[in-house]
Amino acid sequence: MNHYAFYINTSYAAAGLIVLCLIAWVFLDGRARQKELKALEASGIRRRSATDKAKP
Repeated sequence: MNHYAFYINTSYAAAGLIVLCLIAWVFLDGRARQKELKALEASGIRRRSATDKAKP
């Protein structure tokens, strides 16, 4: 291997770690938002898109 192999492998590992962290963050944040939506809907607050719109 050439003398840049350590730098290249470290760069790929860092990029992979960052991508995995972003995926985990999006997944966990989505779960948190779903819990918030369920709590709001359980308390009687509904989404505006769920209401009937009689007027155009």
